Amino acid sequence: MQELIINSENENKEIALVENGKLVERYEERPDMHRLEGNIYLGRVENVLQGMQAAFVNIGEERNTFIHIKDVIPKVSSQTGNKNELLSKYDIKDYIKVGMPILVQVKKDSTNKKGARVSTNISLPGRFVVLMPDTKFITISKKIENEEKRKKLQQIVEKELPEGYGAIIRTSAENKDEELIKRDIQGLLKIWSLIQNTAKELREKKAFEPALIYENEGIIGKILTDLIDQDLERIVTNDNELYEKISNILEQTGKDKIKLEMKNEKNIFDIYDLTSQIEKAKSRKIWLKCGGFITIDKTEALTAIDVNSGKYVGGKDLEQTVYRVNKEATVEIAKQLRLRDIGGIIIIDYIDMEKDETKQKILNELKENLKKDRSKTQVIGFTPLDLLEMTRKHMCSND
Repeated sequence: MQELIINSENENKEIALVENGKLVERYEERPDMHRLEGNIYLGRVENVLQGMQAAFVNIGEERNTFIHIKDVIPKVSSQTGNKNELLSKYDIKDYIKVGMPILVQVKKDSTNKKGARVSTNISLPGRFVVLMPDTKFITISKKIENEEKRKKLQQIVEKELPEGYGAIIRTSAENKDEELIKRDIQGLLKIWSLIQNTAKELREKKAFEPALIYENEGIIGKILTDLIDQDLERIVTNDNELYEKISNILEQTGKDKIKLEMKNEKNIFDIYDLTSQIEKAKSRKIWLKCGGFITIDKTEALTAIDVNSGKYVGGKDLEQTVYRVNKEATVEIAKQLRLRDIGGIIIIDYIDMEKDETKQKILNELKENLKKDRSKTQVIGFTPLDLLEMTRKHMCSND
């Protein structure tokens, strides 16, 4: 059973996704977070750094945002975007100049040290499809594995998309009625048309100032969009205003079968035994059932996860002893990545394994457990130093 528990206290909202009583995802929404990711602005180029193939863009916020050439040129690959493109053949000054208005979307929020990162490659998320204007390809969620279903969805979306538009077909589109998917695309096309018209009006003004054109739906809105077409059975909150808002969303989307409950309690997390689970999720060290443990350390550049044998001594076969700890650690790591919404580069330092066969088993175990994660993950593999390298995209984090 999948439930969404939203606890509201002093304008702060804590969101917990629970599966069969176990906390699997947790997010916070606070007034001071000022989350920009997903917002679309008509910005102004302040300066161009030709040597870095980058520029700073004023979007009307406190700090200027950063844009790189790979986020300016159209995406060339449905799989890797512009990651493997030879960027030296492009010159940023051919695309943007100081003072010019530029339509950008925030792809990564600012941190204490860096301003937000923006892109001219816009994406508009819907229930079943993510619309990508000025893109040539359609991609389908890897979690839709049936080839016949993939082909059918491709045909539906291709038929509905105007020329010059691309899309990502979301996992939630699987087994959905064609008419629902079409309506989702039509709604996104209308939003994009409004964005373009607003940007055009602003550009034509003599005293042009950077402005917000499209605001993200917030963490709760994003989670609802992601989950209402999945296996969500119940939503519980202690916030009257939020209760009404969610009730309207469920009614508009025809999802009023999802049970919505209002609880007049100060902290509803206590009722569902979530407070202790949340505290454990904040700990640096996580013990495994076998007696081993993992540690999680976040840095500016990456997240390092270390696997230790701890109290576990195992049997006579060292490779099997190591494999058991590493396997149990792998299951826990996949859980923690989702629970803590860890994003970016992740390096896992497993206990050393001698055999390639054992390493492959661990790789397979990790990939299998990551299938439960709603976020996009990529397992690169073991480096020459025997560190496992992978990446994960944040779901809603404000890091």
